[in-house]
Amino acid sequence: MNFHNYFVYITTNHNKTVLYTGVSNDLKRRLYEHEQDSKSLKNTFAGKYNCSHLVYFGIFQNIEHAISREKEIKGWKRVKKENLISAFDPEWKFLNDIEL
Repeated sequence: MNFHNYFVYITTNHNKTVLYTGVSNDLKRRLYEHEQDSKSLKNTFAGKYNCSHLVYFGIFQNIEHAISREKEIKGWKRVKKENLISAFDPEWKFLNDIEL
């Protein structure tokens, strides 16, 4: 049986003033794409606002659950997102280089 991991993640800019929530089956690749877009064309929200610094992620084995969680988080007010991030990463360290 094949198992897949799907990641719901939140990125921010260097000053931690903008939050972006997304879902991906390859978090490292997606973070790289956000970083490249922020350095070049700025075609996406994450690129336009330089949201390439990972501050939160959750892992799911079912894509439907991951998408549902992404939509849930996207619907939250910023303070609730901040509380989620702080519970996961109290110092809001950039987690891009952690092993997944």
